[in-house]
Amino acid sequence: MSNSVSNSSQSTWKIKLLYDSECPLCMREVNFLRKRDHDRGLVAFVDIADENYSPEANGGIDYETAMGRIHAILPDGTAIQNVEVFRRVYEVLGMGWVYAITKIPMFEWLANKLYEIWADWRLQLTGRPDLAAIVTERQKQLDCSDTKCCRVEKS
Repeated sequence: MSNSVSNSSQSTWKIKLLYDSECPLCMREVNFLRKRDHDRGLVAFVDIADENYSPEANGGIDYETAMGRIHAILPDGTAIQNVEVFRRVYEVLGMGWVYAITKIPMFEWLANKLYEIWADWRLQLTGRPDLAAIVTERQKQLDCSDTKCCRVEKS
């Protein structure tokens, strides 16, 4: 579901959330948010790990950038990131109170610092290779699928 909007037509979403389906903790949050959306299509969920992920269809945010920090796209095409993403998604889903305190500049700064620490460590904490290795492997897979070079040779 990378370039298409899940559970809705493209005209109904209020925010497009870019997420990494290969991150178990990210998926826990996405699954929670999907349930809270109740198939209303208010949030468009876009899997950046899908081989068909398109930066052009998602605010120009490339895979590596999207993997580094959480991003979302607003209906006017504006890209947002970090804690603002969570605050906006929760507001759209009627749970704005959860992140409301982050509207206060001091708390927003603190929340963003804590999120930066989490984002910098999330791959390691979930048992995955570092970002450079993931990006390199993804590029190899994309190159192989484009050129069909990955055929298994029989010995």
